[in-house]
Amino acid sequence: MSRKSPTAPTGMQSQPRISRYFSQTPSPTKKRQHDSGNSVIDLTLDGSEAGDQRPIKKLKLKQGGRLMEQWRFDPSQLSSTTGESAPSVDEDRKRRHQEFKRALLGENSLFARSKHAQEQAAQSDVSVEEENEGSESDRSDAAFKELSDLFSHKPVKKKGKASTSTVKPKRGAAEEIGPSGLPYTPAELQSLKLINENPGVVLMIESGYKYYFYGESAMIASRELGVVAYLRRNLMTAFIPVHRRDLHVKKLLSQGHKVGIVEQTETAALKKASDNRNTLFERKLTYLYTATTYVDEVGSTDDLDKYGAPLLACFLESPSRGDVPDDQVSIAMIAITPSTGDVIWDEFDDSIMRSELETRLVHTRPAELVLPERGLSRLTEKVLKHFASSAASEHKIRIERYENPMDYTAAFDFVTQFYNDKAKQGAAKDPKMEGLLDIIANFSQRVVVALAHAIQYLSAFSIADAFLGAKFFSKFANRTHMLLNSNTLTNLEIYQNQTDYTTTGSLMWILDHTTTKFGARLLKNWVGRPLTDKKVLQQRIDAIEEIITSSSERLVALRQAMRKLPDLAKGLCRIQYGQCSPQELATLLPAFNKVANAFDGLVNEPGGGFTCKLLNEIALALPKLKTPMRDLLGVVSLKEAAQGNKMSLWKDDEKYPALVQLQLMIQTIESELSEELKRIRKILRMPSLQWTTTLGFEYLVEVKKADNREVPVSWELVSSTKYLRRYYTPEVKKLLQERARYQELLTAEANKAYKSFLADIVQSYYPVLRDAVSKLAVADCLCSLAQVALQDGYVRPEFTEDDVLDIVDGRHPMVEALRPDPFVPNTICLGGDSARSVIITGPNMGGKSSAVRMVALIAIMAQIGSYVPAKAARIGMCDGIIARMGASDELARGRSTFMVEMAETSEILTIATPKSLVILDELGRGTSTADGMAIADAVLHHLIQDVKCKTLFITHYPLIAVDMGRRFPKEVQNAHMSYTTETRIDGRRDVTFLYRLTRGFAKESFGVECARLAGIPEEVLTVATERSERCRLSVEAHNRLIRMQACFRLIKQCLASPPDPAQLLRELHMQMYLHRSTLGA
Repeated sequence: MSRKSPTAPTGMQSQPRISRYFSQTPSPTKKRQHDSGNSVIDLTLDGSEAGDQRPIKKLKLKQGGRLMEQWRFDPSQLSSTTGESAPSVDEDRKRRHQEFKRALLGENSLFARSKHAQEQAAQSDVSVEEENEGSESDRSDAAFKELSDLFSHKPVKKKGKASTSTVKPKRGAAEEIGPSGLPYTPAELQSLKLINENPGVVLMIESGYKYYFYGESAMIASRELGVVAYLRRNLMTAFIPVHRRDLHVKKLLSQGHKVGIVEQTETAALKKASDNRNTLFERKLTYLYTATTYVDEVGSTDDLDKYGAPLLACFLESPSRGDVPDDQVSIAMIAITPSTGDVIWDEFDDSIMRSELETRLVHTRPAELVLPERGLSRLTEKVLKHFASSAASEHKIRIERYENPMDYTAAFDFVTQFYNDKAKQGAAKDPKMEGLLDIIANFSQRVVVALAHAIQYLSAFSIADAFLGAKFFSKFANRTHMLLNSNTLTNLEIYQNQTDYTTTGSLMWILDHTTTKFGARLLKNWVGRPLTDKKVLQQRIDAIEEIITSSSERLVALRQAMRKLPDLAKGLCRIQYGQCSPQELATLLPAFNKVANAFDGLVNEPGGGFTCKLLNEIALALPKLKTPMRDLLGVVSLKEAAQGNKMSLWKDDEKYPALVQLQLMIQTIESELSEELKRIRKILRMPSLQWTTTLGFEYLVEVKKADNREVPVSWELVSSTKYLRRYYTPEVKKLLQERARYQELLTAEANKAYKSFLADIVQSYYPVLRDAVSKLAVADCLCSLAQVALQDGYVRPEFTEDDVLDIVDGRHPMVEALRPDPFVPNTICLGGDSARSVIITGPNMGGKSSAVRMVALIAIMAQIGSYVPAKAARIGMCDGIIARMGASDELARGRSTFMVEMAETSEILTIATPKSLVILDELGRGTSTADGMAIADAVLHHLIQDVKCKTLFITHYPLIAVDMGRRFPKEVQNAHMSYTTETRIDGRRDVTFLYRLTRGFAKESFGVECARLAGIPEEVLTVATERSERCRLSVEAHNRLIRMQACFRLIKQCLASPPDPAQLLRELHMQMYLHRSTLGA
């Protein structure tokens, strides 16, 4: 194959071509035979330099050497002619140099291809290794420079030529030396600047096809992600591939880190045409995430928790009352779920135990806490740090601090300005937006300050729009809901079991039959906050009954519409934040359209078609989506959206004319490429030639070596194989560069148009879309509870104004579902004609705890609106259900088992009301028998006499049961878990548990028999039985002596000075009653 040689310039006709100095014959058609000598001929020296050059040693010539001699370069001849015509010689020399450089180092040479590859590497910034060159790269660059100097003068910068792999500092500038003793490279300085601008952030810096971590971020990535961190030049370095970015970001977020994504903000094509083409690519922090502010994609496989989304909570505190400022405090709270847009606020007074704060932490389970640097009391800090460090899940809780809280005036101005700015932008057209500032004005000062800091914090992540919905602000504790405290949630296993901390075996596991994630989140809210408003509760349970009994086609259509729906609430939030991808939009819009047309084909019912108000509201809300869906689907092509093609997303091309113009420009260039192909066909005389694409290179001219076709010298050789060569023509390269610029402009314009479209959705349709999602969540919860009601043995509870709790043949819902054996039902009556308090005794393992848990769970299920596992249930509204069961310590907070028990008891005595249901299990067992009995007796006495609440009290102290039964015969009822015993020949007793709640108290607890069931050796149990009997007899004898002494003392007082006869008889009667009880009468 040969190449066409360009015509020599006119000024060079009087002198032979430079290439002839290296050929054996003057004929240009023969093959070139390169001189094998080792001497260097410097063709770049001017006349004066050539005259000073050292004479070149003549080489021995082989045959034909005399012909070569006449063309040997002689510096003396050059110097002799220099003075005669200096201007023309200089001009000729420059032209010769340029021609030589073009021929030897031109676009079609191997040197140029190597240089071109380096230029492209610098343009795309593909590898940080080129930017952070080490000593090896320095030596290779020096060698290459030395080689280049042999063939060229001092390099002259040309317009359009980019720099090589490294941008070197200006001469004379002081280079900063790094820890390794080597100067910092520009890329290292750029990375250090980004690190210093973002303290406390794990930075992932994009470079080519990798994300790099530097410095402390590299050490964190190595520890959390399991990647290697190594010292490269001056910085610790670690990296991950681009396609694994999201996975590693989620891992870092789950460990409580704040993660920043630094991306290249300049594209290669645009930078090549810009004035700063010789500098590093500009990089900026484009995304900043924490666990709560990272709103994952709809349908993500990592979104496994259906009951909740990460929540951010902001707390503020001020002293309330008390002798010690830390004892009594007032705490303000703002909690927001950015993934769903729900906002919870509250202000509450708390005691020294911070039980109210702990209750809110357990209910909300925040993944991130925003706290002031100063201003929180020591006890509050202790509770928050303990909660953050003892999270049961695999996700760590992040604590973010801010310097100083705003004062109320500044905070209110900040919040007002935020909402006014959003209203001017038209970002929120919610009809209730006007009342939002009125709602905020009614907040307390501390709540407003907490809200201001929450808005300020989320503004850094560009998701503060979550605060725009006034409709979605709700108070944590209000009069219409019962607040289950943290101990009750744990002891009754409301959200998770206490074995492996999963939902299996919890009340949520029993009640949850939802089909959507937003429905499951609402159901969790219902379960944790049972209703206390009888009217609202009646509406909810009426809706459930209608779902069960009705055969309406509208109900069938509603259930079908909720099947396989994506997380519409999260999708709406991603649209609101401008983070929704076209693929997600292609999922969300058909889902909303499916809901909008759920009742198509059915008879139109003006009122909704149901008898229940809740169901009618749902039926009327869904058809309102038809107009928004018709408008949106008329604009967007779902097919193109599913493919992620933002350029061809719009059905109406006139909606975004800039996109059309850029697309036309690209089409024009492609047509020019077609014309160029025709020209190339004529040059190569190949009529059927087509463009070739390989390894990402488009519009290549592919020529077979066997054809031996002449290729113009100006063509650039891109790649070569054994049989083929592939070229770029200068015209194709120019057109491709121009097309690349237009494509990048088109991409930027398409992204801008897509963001504008998402903003239009929020501005025009967000309220109606969000309202429909809320109604669908209610429908999903009602259908879930209706499915529970269809189970065997479940009955609708009866609500009454009387203060009673009557359960007939109630069963424990979780135990019944987990065990194959049938659960023994129990009947219990509290209030009304029966006693308000029941003291339960009985053997260990007899089922006491299961019985009282069954009562509490049935009461909670009834006030959620669910059917209950019983034959009948008649329930007066409870304003609180409080349970203290089991034993555990909190050593991290400096609290022993008994201290935890007393703290929980203190909380019960503080918050219990006459309408509360209180459950106490074996109070006082963590200390000595005397102290334990005294505390249990005093607490129960207070609940019965002063609080007058419904109480279930489990104890192993029979004397307490006897005493309370005597003192409060109408208020207290003694019961025990029934059992039977059989005594063997060897004296051992076999106890059979009947699990039936029976009147009366049990005289024994059968602890030795329970130990035998646990597998304790028989010889140990024999000794324990003997000592138990001896101890029992000793205690009974001692008690008889004490009672007799008390009787004699009363008689002596009567003889000495007769008191009130009635009082004396009461005291004497009490002592004799206790004496008979001790004897077992």
